[in-house]
Amino acid sequence: MIIEQHWLTGITHLPSPNHDERSDPDDISLLVIHCISLPPGQFGGDYISQLFCNRLNPEDDAYFAGIYQLKVSAHLLIRRDGACVQYVPFDRRAWHAGVSHYQGRDRCNDFSIGIELEGCEQTPYTEAQYQQLAAVIKTLLAAYPRLAKQHITGHSDIAPGRKTDPGATFDWNYLRGLLA
Repeated sequence: MIIEQHWLTGITHLPSPNHDERSDPDDISLLVIHCISLPPGQFGGDYISQLFCNRLNPEDDAYFAGIYQLKVSAHLLIRRDGACVQYVPFDRRAWHAGVSHYQGRDRCNDFSIGIELEGCEQTPYTEAQYQQLAAVIKTLLAAYPRLAKQHITGHSDIAPGRKTDPGATFDWNYLRGLLA
């Protein structure tokens, strides 16, 4: 796995319109782990990509009526089987963190890479996801010098009280072991 022009090679690329310039393109210094499933609690299908690319049909599920107009994205999605989809190049600001704060800094989208795991907070993540996440993180750490293992966090940690993902089923110790 390598990065060329801020895109991972060997994975699916599905460019999202939901991104913009970073305030400092050289300041990529945080990794944020999220989880998402659409409809909630259901896995597979194309709904996550449809949401990130502004193509979600509100008539496909009652839940979608409340979210289909959101303009959101992440840099990457790791599916339950470990397959990756990249929506936004790493040098651009994806719209994944919302109102957020990390170690004295606001607006985490400005300096972070957002990685979504297909899942929900009540369901354990798969071995394939952990293996792929570790491989992606190692590649990112090698490519972006301001990133560091100690600056990998959950959405819940940068938006406490507002977000709870990736949730209690995410095994941070296991991930740290894979990165050691």
